[in-house]
Amino acid sequence: MNPKISDFGIARLFGQDQTHGITKHVVGTYGYMAPEYVMRGNYSVKSDSFSFGVMVLEIVTGRKNNDYCNSEKSQDLLNVIWERWMATTVLGMMDPCMNTSFSESGVLRCIHIALLCVQENPADRPLMSSVVMMLGSDTVPLSAPSKPAFYVQKASDNFGIAST
Repeated sequence: MNPKISDFGIARLFGQDQTHGITKHVVGTYGYMAPEYVMRGNYSVKSDSFSFGVMVLEIVTGRKNNDYCNSEKSQDLLNVIWERWMATTVLGMMDPCMNTSFSESGVLRCIHIALLCVQENPADRPLMSSVVMMLGSDTVPLSAPSKPAFYVQKASDNFGIAST
């Protein structure tokens, strides 16, 4: 299985049996592209995992990743979700249109999986085939996520982007 998320620009860079590569021509939408691709032009099947994780977080919250980039706090969606995850208040980020028509444990599992997909180190991200298994079964164990890529520190934390 070689899943490729369409409309992120990465899929067209791959050959039929190719799983990774390097390019000097970065194609895609900022906010969805994996950090190793944006900074060094390195892409792999794990680049799509990153994009998928961002997309899942957007669906669950009803907010775009770049909604936060222009705010005074200068935090992206990954940062906000991570802080709420660590404070165990992440369900407060749910899209209000979901109202009560959701399984709390199911939403928490989706967020957990999405956080695993947006890890800074591509080796720490699951393959999309693993993501499908994780989403399809509540019995597949999930590892603990760590700070996502592009974790932006608050102004009180020395400004800038943290290297995780």
